[in-house]
Amino acid sequence: RLLSAVAVAATRRAGELKPQELASTAWSFAAANHSAPLLFDAIAQAAVLRVDQFGPRSIALTAWAFSRASHASPALFDALAARATPLLDEFDAQGLANLAWSFAAGGRPPPALF
Repeated sequence: RLLSAVAVAATRRAGELKPQELASTAWSFAAANHSAPLLFDAIAQAAVLRVDQFGPRSIALTAWAFSRASHASPALFDALAARATPLLDEFDAQGLANLAWSFAAGGRPPPALF
């Protein structure tokens, strides 16, 4: 019940969240294996609008969360790939691994990343 209530509240506030907050929220629900499709839709929409503010950690966490949750969002993955490509030298090893897994598992391996 608590996670469902948090999902409703976070869905309403997704447009206000900073990139790291969007990424952490998505990661938390994916890691908890809690289905919240409306929340993931809201996070995807907010993230696409502010993807230029995402750093390597936010990119990797968001991609991982959406792949782990099996929540398809082609527009989000396209935006994350475009943002990640010029920042690849700034990713740490864990971030690169998470990014690679996320795009491969999500079925959207962009040529620029692979």
